Amino acid sequence: MLKAVSTQWVGPRTHMGPIGFRERVNLITGDNGLGKSFLLDVAWRVLTGTWAGDPPIPRFDVDLLAQFKTDDLPAAAVAGHWARRNCENTWHGSIFDFETFRWHKGGRPDRPEIILYYRVDGDFLLMDSWQMDWYHLPRAKKRKQGAGSMLRIRPNEAWNGIRASNGNALCRGLIEDWITWQCTNSPEFELLTRVLGLLSPPGLEKLIPGEPTPAPWLRDRRLLPTIDLPYGRVPVMLASAGMQRILMLAYLLMWSWEGHLRACQLIRREPERSIVVLLDEPERHLHPRWQRTLVPSLLEAVGALRNAPDVQLLISTHSPLVLSSMEPIFDASKDQLIELSLDEQTGQVDINSPEWTTRGDVNAWLVSDTFGLRQARSVPAEIAIEAAKRFMGGDASKNPSHLQTREQIHGELARLLGDVDPFWPRWIVTTEMENSQ
Repeated sequence: MLKAVSTQWVGPRTHMGPIGFRERVNLITGDNGLGKSFLLDVAWRVLTGTWAGDPPIPRFDVDLLAQFKTDDLPAAAVAGHWARRNCENTWHGSIFDFETFRWHKGGRPDRPEIILYYRVDGDFLLMDSWQMDWYHLPRAKKRKQGAGSMLRIRPNEAWNGIRASNGNALCRGLIEDWITWQCTNSPEFELLTRVLGLLSPPGLEKLIPGEPTPAPWLRDRRLLPTIDLPYGRVPVMLASAGMQRILMLAYLLMWSWEGHLRACQLIRREPERSIVVLLDEPERHLHPRWQRTLVPSLLEAVGALRNAPDVQLLISTHSPLVLSSMEPIFDASKDQLIELSLDEQTGQVDINSPEWTTRGDVNAWLVSDTFGLRQARSVPAEIAIEAAKRFMGGDASKNPSHLQTREQIHGELARLLGDVDPFWPRWIVTTEMENSQ
């Protein structure tokens, strides 16, 4: 389990952290460009000793360099703490070497927990030393991975598999595994069906596997898995982007864990008891009905795995529905919210872990400090309502020129707000009282 990370002279601020993590769910929010994905990349680096993508470059600029002598440049570094079963907290650090312009490899936990990283671009990264040791990876794949037991699965590879030059299948892919499991009526297919059901929202869009069907292209002679939807049976390759993302998440989660159990059985090792899952904007492509059940459903899906492990989730999100989905299950001893915000005076990114507040309404999340909107409406409607509030407070002089009088404001509200908008009673009662006086 990851306990904390910190950085120096790299990322969105000169010194970041230590940022502590809780043992179950850690939700990371903030505007674009404030470092949510970077924080996940740092977590991956600390846990695995590798970078998930292109390594970050230290943030030294000309003005900053002028403050130091060449020999006294502060080190750019990332560091973190983790804890494992029967093991004290362990520290790992990695420093940027300006002479070689590379990050020192540093280390990583000895036989670390299973680490899964589902990136926003669709790439899936897996670190599991037991099932994919360095010498078992294909040579070409070794060069691509660049380090130890990390495996990167591109979206197309997740569908169609990864094969070594000798023909061995490192990953057979969702299509082949699904068809094999279904046609042999294996326990894996029963588990996949259950996991898909748990990750589906309540309602009509349940991901229910259908009968295999021939691929609808002459260039492909395979049978394809299908899902049964209210309007018919759809091959998984033709499902919506959101459904495909959930299908892939379910398959890769199950494939990773089942592969770990099988590897441990073959090498006579006890399986790990916990996994760390990093998710970058899991709400991408998902309808609000799916977003509001995603995190609890993911916890249930992990609990449905064979010999279910404990799971620690690090999730970056822009979705107020993802946050509201945590309200019924949030436990302050195991879960937390991490907010990244910009201090406009210093230009630095502030990182806070505020006390969790159950808001009970998605709009309440939008106007909270977490998202920072003044109104959960369009920008013109927000301007009109703020102008109306100033008018009711006797300070209309600060309003835009087209929103100075009651008639102007009323006309703009009528144009922008619905008939049942909750602001209407306040506006009408207040202005009518003023007119009567």
